[in-house]
Amino acid sequence: MRSTLNQKVLAILLASATFLSAAPSAEDQRISVYSPVAVYDLPVLERSGHQYVGLLELLEPLGRVSSQTDGRLWRLHYNNVSAEFAAGKTRARIAGRDFDFVAPFLIENSRGLVPLGSLNGFLPRFLGATVNFRESARRLLVGDVAIQISFQLAAGNPPRLAVNFSAPVNPTISTEPGKLRMVFKRDPVVSPGSQSISFDNRIITHASYFENNGDAELEVAANQSVMLMASFSSDRRSIMVSAASAATTPTTVGPLRPTQGQASSASGSANGHRILAIVDPAHGGDEPGGALGDKLAEKDVTLGFARLLRHELETRGFAVTLTREADTGSTLDQRAAAANVAHAGIYISLHAASQGGGARVYTALLPVEGPTNGVFHPWNTAQAPALPVSRIVAAAIVAEMQKKEFTVHASSASLRPLNNVLMPAVAVELAPGPDGIADLTSANYQQRAAAAIADALVSVRDRLASQP
Repeated sequence: MRSTLNQKVLAILLASATFLSAAPSAEDQRISVYSPVAVYDLPVLERSGHQYVGLLELLEPLGRVSSQTDGRLWRLHYNNVSAEFAAGKTRARIAGRDFDFVAPFLIENSRGLVPLGSLNGFLPRFLGATVNFRESARRLLVGDVAIQISFQLAAGNPPRLAVNFSAPVNPTISTEPGKLRMVFKRDPVVSPGSQSISFDNRIITHASYFENNGDAELEVAANQSVMLMASFSSDRRSIMVSAASAATTPTTVGPLRPTQGQASSASGSANGHRILAIVDPAHGGDEPGGALGDKLAEKDVTLGFARLLRHELETRGFAVTLTREADTGSTLDQRAAAANVAHAGIYISLHAASQGGGARVYTALLPVEGPTNGVFHPWNTAQAPALPVSRIVAAAIVAEMQKKEFTVHASSASLRPLNNVLMPAVAVELAPGPDGIADLTSANYQQRAAAAIADALVSVRDRLASQP
């Protein structure tokens, strides 16, 4: 007897209850990296009293990188820079010059680990750009990406404080009596010049800035009997904080999305909620996917591409979950079940290929099935109710990629797990561009593709939001 969708989901969840993990807890140590081409997080490891990060993982989203291990030697090639490291030694050879680390270089399971305290010193040799590593907060800024803050208080009844930013931002905002807190997890916001700014106002009194564990936080304080509210400008470069009435129940909202031409209230985004996008970097773990070169596996390209797409979607007001954050593997059924249980609004599977050029966008090609009985959907045709919207999404992605000068084709394919996903679902496969295979690891090439996909989802946001 053919398994029904609900039965299959239940079995998968019982076998792998923790597959779709929650966001890292506050105790997890991580480093946040901000660059012109990618924004991403990496885990921080404690070794012998020092904090370390994987060097290959650190450089991978920023350019073409490969490594090899030969006994106690670990060699790395990043774009046109070569380096050699020795396990247990503090001295390395980078671009033909010696460099001394503050703690020994480590090799674990063929991974090269470098101490955080040395990032400011040696990273510019690889990147050819200025690096500002704020070690106490574990925030790494590459190049001129810092977002500056300024304030403008309009004294009135009630007073209004304009918090202005030099680039668009998308913080999580929470409020409680006498306090409004903005947490910047994906924006390289930096200190306004002082950790605390006082205002000559008896209601909105001061603002404080903090950094910790990869995040920046801005807190606006007021008289304890006052509830502060926030609204965005349409370009997300300003947040207007105003005093409301007496204290009410504390609230928390996610990153806000302004509607065109008007501000959004801090109590929620336009349309009342953010659409959840499940981004699935194909393959992983023991399943490398296609071989894209002598040392380049599809699973590595799709993970870097997924990180860029997450950033582009989040800046446009979507909530995003990756099915994997590292080189881990899950079955196709697990991926589909996780998306279904999460009640996502859109599922995007990412692939890469060495043949062809530009990109290919796929929707499901469903097998012929008999009629559906009752509320249950056959597992292999779960996509059927959402397929018309999936095709609209695919057409929008094709249109946006063509605007960004990609050669792109759309088609239907029997490509799991698209068939098993209840919500609108597409697969996007990157192929080499004008520079050949090198484009597949180019952050600029991937970022253009990610921006096109994100813009396409914005254009069909209303259709996604109207899905049951």
